[in-house]
Amino acid sequence: MAGSTSSKNYAGALAEIANDNVMSYDNIREDLNIVSAIIESSVDLKNVLENITISTEIKNNIIDDVFKNQINEKIVNFLKVITAKNKFNEFWDIKSEFENIYNDVKNIKLVDVTSAIELSDEQKSKVINKLQAKLNKTIIANWKLDEDIIGGLIIKIDDNVINSSLKNRLEKLI
Repeated sequence: MAGSTSSKNYAGALAEIANDNVMSYDNIREDLNIVSAIIESSVDLKNVLENITISTEIKNNIIDDVFKNQINEKIVNFLKVITAKNKFNEFWDIKSEFENIYNDVKNIKLVDVTSAIELSDEQKSKVINKLQAKLNKTIIANWKLDEDIIGGLIIKIDDNVINSSLKNRLEKLI
């Protein structure tokens, strides 16, 4: 799912912080994960920060109280900016867009691999090694099971699907 233009812009602003060597990509990613974990553990906090009827001053005080000793000041200020612009509801989209930028910078490719049976660690390693050689990227695989494919693999890379499943081969014969 593509993020909004504003979430892409805010993620780009976070990337600029890294590009300007103010913080590293890894540190920004870590801080965003901390923010996400804290917010996900408190529905009340999420609701307050997303509520446009609550004043920015009150929200800023809450952000300081909750996050100031947890994350870098630059990310605290970033949270205050998106709150002041009533964009806190886009935090997860911004985080996702930043994750995409992070993966590009770190030369990481996320792939989904579906198999009919649980693959051994050795088999998984072989699949990852072949994909890394083909794509010239570090591969992070999300492994899924689907007995309906009968055998073989379905590999999804972005919008591309490599379907070597037995089910697919049988359907092509019919």
